[in-house]
Amino acid sequence: MPHLRKSKVAATSDLVSDKSQASAALAHAEPDTPRRTNIFLYSSNRFQKLLTVITLGSLCLRSLLTTEAAEHPGNIEVDSPEIHADRQVTFRLAAPSATKVKLRGIQHEPVKMKKDKHGVWSATVGPMAPGIYGYSFVVDGDVMLDPSNPEIKPERDPDESELEIPSSTPLLTQWQEVPHGTVHLNDYFSPTLKRVRHLRIYTPPGYETETDKRWPVLYLMHGTGDTEATWTEFGRANYISDNLIARQACQPAIIVMPDGHAYLHDEEGDGQRNLEAMEADVLEAVVPFVDHLYRTVPDANHRAICGLSMGGFQSMFIGLRNQQTFAWVAGMSAYVPDVEKVCAAALKNPAATNANLRLFWHQIGRNDDLLADQRKFEAALEKHGIKRQFRVTAGDHDWDTWRGYLAELLPVLFK
Repeated sequence: MPHLRKSKVAATSDLVSDKSQASAALAHAEPDTPRRTNIFLYSSNRFQKLLTVITLGSLCLRSLLTTEAAEHPGNIEVDSPEIHADRQVTFRLAAPSATKVKLRGIQHEPVKMKKDKHGVWSATVGPMAPGIYGYSFVVDGDVMLDPSNPEIKPERDPDESELEIPSSTPLLTQWQEVPHGTVHLNDYFSPTLKRVRHLRIYTPPGYETETDKRWPVLYLMHGTGDTEATWTEFGRANYISDNLIARQACQPAIIVMPDGHAYLHDEEGDGQRNLEAMEADVLEAVVPFVDHLYRTVPDANHRAICGLSMGGFQSMFIGLRNQQTFAWVAGMSAYVPDVEKVCAAALKNPAATNANLRLFWHQIGRNDDLLADQRKFEAALEKHGIKRQFRVTAGDHDWDTWRGYLAELLPVLFK
């Protein structure tokens, strides 16, 4: 059982009531009126994920019905995942009629699972290093969540359950006994996209009490298929910030996490239409919304933008093209496609770009499939004399790498 995170917890009934009231207010509000609804503090990991499970309940229910009802009417109960004292982990799935089951996501290659006489498939892996993992089962070719595990990685089409391996000395990504900030759930109407959109906004420890203080803002973008919830629920950006602030290792800042899928017909989200749609939404809706409702310092010197993968395409695309809005620009495992065309103004005037940007920072893992494209992007920046901090690190195109990058980036922002 996960431990409770010490903080105020909004009752479930209150959240439902607030959402109903917010929906009613939304129906009668002017479309361009900023709104903020459903604010809550950190609760237990299981409680926060319950919100995701409710939202994505149909998918989880499908998994439950597939295994619990259709395959074993006797209602076999399994414990999965089971973390052993030596940090080995056993994954189990009751699927008597399945002919082949594999565990995906824990190792580079899927792990074959074995079926016992009761129709329960299992595989034990590890010892596993402390950290946060996503995994799923492949049952006769179909990917499914672990129906015994309520923890789900937030995605547009969720297909990964979440596992956290604890550490005797907590990691930066894990709960520590330090002051904690607040994660706010926000809705706003986007005038450029003509629909209601969602934001998660983290305010650092002290924001609620230091009411005469204004704060810098980091706009943090997610990757393909993820949602505005993924950076907190799976990336643990809030804990990374809390723990660094407690060490006095970074400047306390608001972190804004938008939904990066602006153009809904671009499934991957890395096309030109989505980049331009996201740029318009950020500039004309998100930034004004945040500056209106939160105590920000509303200028470029106190705004940063960063993202991973698809979100890194967006952050560097938006940042290079809008230097009067963002003076701190960063990307993780990403590049700007056709940069010499889409960011021509920034590259053709390197003196102005170098003067405007307080930091241009990007990193990528040496095992990342995007490394070749990243090097072409880097060569274009070098040719035009754009100052930046670029580094190829250990790592792959994965969340372990990106959590580490965020822990490196936060201490160099707003200095």
